[in-house]
Amino acid sequence: MKHIYLLLVLAAFSGSLQAQSFQKTAQGVKASTTNNDIEIQFYNDATIRVVKSPKGKVFKKESLSVTASPLKTGFTTQEKNSILTLKSGKVSVNLNLSNGEVSFFTANGHPLLKEKAGSTVFTPFNDAGNSTYTVSQSFILDKDEPIYGLGQHQNGKLSQRGLKYRMEQGNVEDVVPFFQSVKGYGLFWDNYSPSDYTDTEESTTIKSDVGDGIDYYFMYGGSADGVVSQMRGLTGKAPLFPLWTYGYWQSRERYKSQAELVDVVKKYRELGVPLDGIIQDWQYWGNNYLWNAMEFLNPEFPDGKKMADDVHALNAHMIISIWSSFGPMTKQYREMAAKGMLFNMQTWPESGSEKWPPNKDYPSGVKVYDVYNPQARDIYWKYANAGLFSAGIDGWWMDSTEPDHVYAKQEDYDTQTFLGSFRKVRNAFPLMTVGGMYDNQRKTTSDKRVFILTRSAFAGQQRYGANTWSGDTGSSWETLRNQIPAGLNFSLSGIPHWNSDIGGFFAGAYNTSWNDGSGANNPLYRELYTRWIQFGTFNPMMRSHGTEVPREIYNYGKKGEPIYDAIDKFINLRYALLPYIYSASWDVTHNNSTFMRALFMDFPADKKGWDINNEFMFGQSILVAPIVNAQYTPEKIVKVDEQTGWNKQENKTNDSTITVDFTTEKTTKVYLPEGTGWYDFWTNQKIEGGREITAKTTINMIPVYIKAGAILPIGPAVQYATEKKWDNLEIKVYPGANGSFTLYEDEFDNYNYEKGAYTEIKFIWNDKAKSLTINDRKGKYNGMLSTRKFTIVLPSGVTKTVTYNGKKTTFKF
Repeated sequence: MKHIYLLLVLAAFSGSLQAQSFQKTAQGVKASTTNNDIEIQFYNDATIRVVKSPKGKVFKKESLSVTASPLKTGFTTQEKNSILTLKSGKVSVNLNLSNGEVSFFTANGHPLLKEKAGSTVFTPFNDAGNSTYTVSQSFILDKDEPIYGLGQHQNGKLSQRGLKYRMEQGNVEDVVPFFQSVKGYGLFWDNYSPSDYTDTEESTTIKSDVGDGIDYYFMYGGSADGVVSQMRGLTGKAPLFPLWTYGYWQSRERYKSQAELVDVVKKYRELGVPLDGIIQDWQYWGNNYLWNAMEFLNPEFPDGKKMADDVHALNAHMIISIWSSFGPMTKQYREMAAKGMLFNMQTWPESGSEKWPPNKDYPSGVKVYDVYNPQARDIYWKYANAGLFSAGIDGWWMDSTEPDHVYAKQEDYDTQTFLGSFRKVRNAFPLMTVGGMYDNQRKTTSDKRVFILTRSAFAGQQRYGANTWSGDTGSSWETLRNQIPAGLNFSLSGIPHWNSDIGGFFAGAYNTSWNDGSGANNPLYRELYTRWIQFGTFNPMMRSHGTEVPREIYNYGKKGEPIYDAIDKFINLRYALLPYIYSASWDVTHNNSTFMRALFMDFPADKKGWDINNEFMFGQSILVAPIVNAQYTPEKIVKVDEQTGWNKQENKTNDSTITVDFTTEKTTKVYLPEGTGWYDFWTNQKIEGGREITAKTTINMIPVYIKAGAILPIGPAVQYATEKKWDNLEIKVYPGANGSFTLYEDEFDNYNYEKGAYTEIKFIWNDKAKSLTINDRKGKYNGMLSTRKFTIVLPSGVTKTVTYNGKKTTFKF
């Protein structure tokens, strides 16, 4: 009997020891295994932070991406057989107290994601004299489970399964160490060093060059929108862009004088083609020794303020190129050099001479500045404000925000920044430099919304008023095809504003092979450019830009000719959709929505849409299937990247004998997701979803379909976004399902909306009753329309015009 009693006492004591292997905290638990310390924190009831470090090593970090603080979250803990379960109202987390493996489930126990047992790895690493680690963690995914995100990659893939990346910022590669699953969860790996992503059938692994610990966030949203919402809640909401930024933008590398730039805007006004933005690329500052001086020192730009005033007088806006580096003769260079704020690494341009190729006997001396230093960011703004913003520049084209790192050497990564080695914080460079501009402009004024066009991005950058473009791409059909999944995965990483250079950046292969030396007259390029314009119509920003071949519409014929008319048609379509686009932008800001939407976002049950990489939803009503294969001309094969492009190593195939009839009809295959009906935007023909169809196309028409139940506001014909008030909008209603749409309006270019100065008008379609309700207007702002007309149009052609004074009204069809 004594022996049995002793066993019971020992068992109770053993259980007590095991119970002490973890400690409950206000946000979760802390625990230790044989090798590692682990902390699990609830940031809210659907987002969990997991922190791991070698046993006994203190790991504390202030995140550069995460802005949220943990919310007080109710959760329970239960231990059974060395498995500790933490459960909130939405998710459940298992921690294996023996080996440290973490697994995630829905609140009702459905498995979502788990760590691979034994895959937590800390390898000692000497980071420029600092003892730290290379860190790695592997996860087990379902065999047929697609995942999306990871920033922007130019490989044409939508699902990121079976791929391998070296995740380091580059000209056309944007690193966001975040992915989300069709199962409705996401994972953010909070590390800023170059990393390797490897997905195999066995596991998905992220390995980072430097990390004092492993730090990641698991979030459950239940849907793609829910995951994006959690990610934005964690890293920052996207502020609202001005209305004018959603119009058409014209650019090229580069306008050689202020007179040339202003003349472009004048020509658009003379032609009656809408335009809202013009962009001045580099060298307005003069020579390479004055690189990025942020002043108009080039004799061809004698008066920058007058240039901006002339553009404004034509009812357009202007942004200008600024870089993350400075030439040795600039004021910025001298001030920052004296304070140790410049990096000694090779960047672009390489030579002080503007001749090509670079003459390295005369190095430019250009150096990248320490964006991680808050004082350096303030100095950067001081000069941008004094030389450009005060002259009337409306926004910023922040180029080379990777930054350009030419002939990268290992010792470059040892360079000390304000926050440690460059290796440790390398991938966060765009986040810091863009953030410095946003924060400083917001401190300067609230009368003008920040707008930044930038070439690189990192997790959290959506909070800084930045639109990322896809870099210096080559002009080819393959590149165009790659832009769709690149933009979709970027958007699925939580950053909603994205575009590509319409026409591709390096177009010289079409220019040099054409008989008159003008690629704009080459039918091969004309077809490619037209299809890219059509794709760009349905991007968050519609911007034409590139080198070697001019991009302005008047280079592509004249009114009445097929290519000119096709370009003109889609620019005007963009303006017709502005009420829809601006309302979608409010949905992005207010509800954490997304502009460019992979099909699985809205149709997760339709497995056929999980990996379609050539179609997408633009907003929640419009399905777009861009033409991404040549239909009228041979598909010229062009292989070019930023390095070979700048070195002029181009395809020289002769195209000068090609003649083309752009007036014939063609066809293409389109998949319409199941679960809804679809209307052809051009013909109003209704088609049931869940099947592939053959759609008619012409050079001025691509497949565009509207989801049944959609309500689509159409704006007036204008030459610029704010030319006419929206006092008589056409409201297209597409029957076949219940639907709603909220029309958003405000003062268009200030931050008064943050104080509640805006209106919402909700339209509700009851399909069974065939009735449309326009709810009471909510809110108010200066200049608000108190009375207006809406012309309601059904696909059948039935129309009704209603006078609306802000009070609820319902009428039947």
